[in-house]
This record gives sequence, C-alpha cells and structure tokens, in this order.
Amino acid sequence: MTDPVQILWTPAGTAMPSLGSRALVEVHDGDTPYVKMPVRMLSVDTPETTADTAEQAENVDKEFKQLAAWIREGIAPISDDLAAFLLPKIETGKAGSLQFGQGTAAAAFNTENIKKRLAEGRKPGKERSIFIRTADDHFDDNNRLLAYIAPNYSKKELATLPREKRPTFNLDLISEGWAAPFVIYPSIPGELDLPLLLKAADKAVKGKKGIWKDPKTLLAYEYRALEKLHDVTKKKAEGQEWKPGEAFSWRTRYCVDMRDRELHGPEDYFRVPPVYRLFLWPQDVKDAIGRLNLTPSPRLAGGGGGAR
Repeated sequence: MTDPVQILWTPAGTAMPSLGSRALVEVHDGDTPYVKMPVRMLSVDTPETTADTAEQAENVDKEFKQLAAWIREGIAPISDDLAAFLLPKIETGKAGSLQFGQGTAAAAFNTENIKKRLAEGRKPGKERSIFIRTADDHFDDNNRLLAYIAPNYSKKELATLPREKRPTFNLDLISEGWAAPFVIYPSIPGELDLPLLLKAADKAVKGKKGIWKDPKTLLAYEYRALEKLHDVTKKKAEGQEWKPGEAFSWRTRYCVDMRDRELHGPEDYFRVPPVYRLFLWPQDVKDAIGRLNLTPSPRLAGGGGGAR
C-alpha cells in the first residue's frame, strides 16, 4: 500500500475524444507515440463543404430560398438591416451550390499549395518539415488544434527571408482569396503579422480573387449562421415553441471594427468591411473592452444591433 501524500493538484487540461482507429501513426520509443489529429487554421475561414455532394448542396439551395421567404414573411428572428444585407445572397436559389463549389476549390488550392511550398528549395523527394504556432487557447470546441502552419525554415533562411516571403499557409489562403479573414479574440495575430493579413485580404477583395469574385458569396461564417437560422425558423413555421434564448442562438459573436475599435452587436457585423472584422465571443466582451479599449457603437449602447 502506498504512503499518503500531501500534494493536492487538479491540472488544467482538455479531454480529447477518440481520434479514431487510424490516429496512431507510430511509436518512436516507449513514451513517444506519434498520432494524427485535425488542425483548425487560425484567423481564416474557407467556404464549407459540409454538403458533401453537389446534389446535397442543391438541397441547401432550397432550404435557403425557403428561409428567404420566411424572412420576407417576418417569421425569422433577424433584424431588418441584416436581413436586407443577406437576402440578395440567398434568394438566388444557388447559395448552397456556390458555397460547396467554392469550398471544393479552396480545399484543392490548399492541398496543392502545401505540397508545393513544402518542396520549395528542397531536393526531389525531400520535403520541409511543418512549423506550427498555436493560439492561447490550444483547442476549439470540436477538439481541433488551433494553429498557424507554415513550412519550417532554417535559422539562416529566417535571418534572410522577410515575413512576406515565408507566409503561413493560413496567409496563403487569404492572399489567393480562398478564405475570409476570421480573427477571433484573443487569438489575434501579432503586431507584425496582423498588417500582413489585412493587406493580403484587402488586395484579394479588391482584386476579386477566389470567393470575392462573386458578389453573392456568403462568407463561411454567414453560411453556418444561416443554416442554424433556417432550423430555428423552421421550428416556428411548423408551430413549435422556441426554448428560452433559442430564437437568437444562431448568432452569438460580437464584432469589432479594427480601424476604430468600435464594438458592434451580433447582427451588426456587416457594417464593418470583411477585412477589418474582429470577432468576440460573448464571454470575452467584458475582458476585450478593457484590454483593447473598445467603444460600443451607438446602436449597441442604445440597445440595438441585435444585442438581446
């Protein structure tokens, strides 16, 4: 029987779910197993491919067109201003198909870009290793590692290559227009990296590259929110009662304009150009107001802006 001890400690950690039967790659030595795990690339948001097939994307087309009708009828719990902004994008009857096509193209670009950049400057068959920089919060709600990813450069290369010549794969997606900026507090790029991201995003938007080519594009975070809004509104359309808070469960993040630090409500994010949006989870708003010296917008301070 072991002796009692006087050390009491509860470690802070994250319980990871099963990574699946193929997660274990190899065991290097007894206490060093190598495992596979998903990485959520920070500060970027690519179009969704959750429809899985073009046929299922057409079902989303129909759902979003029905949502547009419910919005017109005043059934959907959405502000008039945000509705006016989004309706032209979902009344086309092609919003789901457009999202799926863009998501497929973004995935293809990312696959080829990573392969190409890992091979640059290396002998045939010899790829660079991967550099990973994690966020303050290491994992998201889906237990994916939150990180910036790039080719790993030598000390000599790092001393001679400027940052813009050794971008992360995250930044490549932004530069080529296959991802929208998606900076979420407190995982904000550093003072040297944020300007690069904003400059690349602005250039991609103005150059109508990738997703920015089509003015009817739903940004991925808009697409996900509208999927939830459809389900919430369908419940009401079918005569069911909402649970407390359910009506507005489809949108939760607040938005800051990075140019003037003005804080907007969850349904007023569209008032900030996509390049300059900084998103906040509700539980982080109080902390961010103090640390970033934010000023609530007049609509938010007056009870508007979808702040319910």
